[in-house]
Amino acid sequence: MLSEIKLKALKEISGDFSRDEAVWASGFLAGLAGSYATVQEDFTLAAHTETVSAKKITLAYGTETGNSKKLAVELAGIIKKKGIQVKLADLSQYKPKDLAKEDLFFIIISTQGEGDPPILAKKFYDHIHENDLNISNLKFGVLALGDSSYPLFCKTGEDIDSRFEILGAQRILPLKKCDIDYEEEAHTWAEHILDVANKTKESSHKSTVTPKISTGRKKYQGKISTIINLNDIGSDKETYHIEIETEEPLVYSPGDALGVIALNPKHEVDEIIALTGIDPQKQITTAKITAGAEELLYKHLNISYLLKTTVAQYAQTTGHHIPEVRLSLLDLLRIYPVKNADEFEQVLKFLTGQSPRLYSISSSLEAHGDAEIHITVTKSEFFINDKKQNGLCSSFLAEFKEGENLEFYVQEAKHFRLPKPDKDIIMIGPGTGIAPFRSFLYERDALGAEGRNWLFFGDRTFVSDFLYQAEIQDFLKTGTLTHLDLAFSRDTAEKIYVQHRLEQKAQEVYHWLESGASLYVCGTRDPMSKDVEKTILNIIQDKGKHSVEEAQAYLEELELSGRYVKDVY
Repeated sequence: MLSEIKLKALKEISGDFSRDEAVWASGFLAGLAGSYATVQEDFTLAAHTETVSAKKITLAYGTETGNSKKLAVELAGIIKKKGIQVKLADLSQYKPKDLAKEDLFFIIISTQGEGDPPILAKKFYDHIHENDLNISNLKFGVLALGDSSYPLFCKTGEDIDSRFEILGAQRILPLKKCDIDYEEEAHTWAEHILDVANKTKESSHKSTVTPKISTGRKKYQGKISTIINLNDIGSDKETYHIEIETEEPLVYSPGDALGVIALNPKHEVDEIIALTGIDPQKQITTAKITAGAEELLYKHLNISYLLKTTVAQYAQTTGHHIPEVRLSLLDLLRIYPVKNADEFEQVLKFLTGQSPRLYSISSSLEAHGDAEIHITVTKSEFFINDKKQNGLCSSFLAEFKEGENLEFYVQEAKHFRLPKPDKDIIMIGPGTGIAPFRSFLYERDALGAEGRNWLFFGDRTFVSDFLYQAEIQDFLKTGTLTHLDLAFSRDTAEKIYVQHRLEQKAQEVYHWLESGASLYVCGTRDPMSKDVEKTILNIIQDKGKHSVEEAQAYLEELELSGRYVKDVY
């Protein structure tokens, strides 16, 4: 082990050692050897742990016949059962710019015809090949599906794999090409994903997730990046999924709301100015702001649906006899005109300010990042004095185009909060009541929460009004959503609502409540939330063998403890 020179030197030094000195020297040498081993072990450990520190895995798929999607859903379910966080992504909807935000990104994609990508994934494929993206922080792996009887076998997967490498991403799993019989090889590939993720799972679990809490009414400047009508052809409703991008990092939690102050319709403002003859630029001081007449009418004052007290004050100012009624400012001016611009200036001073409208946030910081926020908005219609009216803010938002700018703020909802990750939740949210529960599901999925999730959703028809259908079904397939109960009132002769589905699952609902589940209700106050509460009381009374008074006390205790929470409007 030692060279002759070193051995000779050692003998010369130790030749006249006493017994105690020899014992000490042997201990010293053993310690020295141990320190070398420690250095080597530390080096080995460092090399071993120089892997990816993953917050979550994204498993994306590009499919034409459905095989890639089916496989992705299956593998995501397997990986999640091992305690690893997985987010499914459809490349037909995935935004390539979000690659820069990803940590671990795995793709399952098929090849069609003469080496072509699936039609629905072509936009993604073209974008990464035609743009110089910065994805140097991305760690990836590709599973390519194909048919070896074709000459360009798995070419799409090969193209994406090589393009990611050219763009600077780090390949952490070699390209896997699978033939028609892909099941066994695909499961082996999933095991490799688990191996990669498990290397950092322990350190990931030790890091706690700090709740992101908004403070004050901070205003954000955003740009509409996506606006989609979720209702299909044949629906008599318009429900919009709206995504807003920001340059500044967002701060919010699931359950919070997005606040918007709508601008009044420009054509109405122009007509009001024409009818009254007021100088659009004349500075007028109201109770809260000083601004030009046009700016006040457009941005700051409520002109669409005046309070009866405001109409009465208008009558007193103008001298008109006006019955007790609610009208828009434009209708008032048409029917009961002002004498001149000076009189209208007095009217402007007592008009109430434009009230913000709040919409439940339907995205999650953990799943969607801090540079975008989503809301779900139904374009509302109602009648006043037999005249059809459109909701001001819902119409304002529905008419936005992609690329246009919007100012908004985040309204914290301290009461409407998710419980601890290991606790079960029951969510009842028909119509746009689904919005905060979409946020809940994405959040719990991204964080790998162990608690079970049960959703009751309803609307008019399954075909036209099943909001977020594909996402909800994917959550169900991957296990994030444990139970799903649907109620579509116009698909059956007898109208079925969410409270009827609750009745049908009464025993299990009560068992969940007894086991510590939290109960959430979101949607219209009347009649939905009231009907749901009556049903819940009946379930507690019947399945818990309680009296009416005891059932009421039971529900009140749930509410006091934060386990029965409502967000109704």
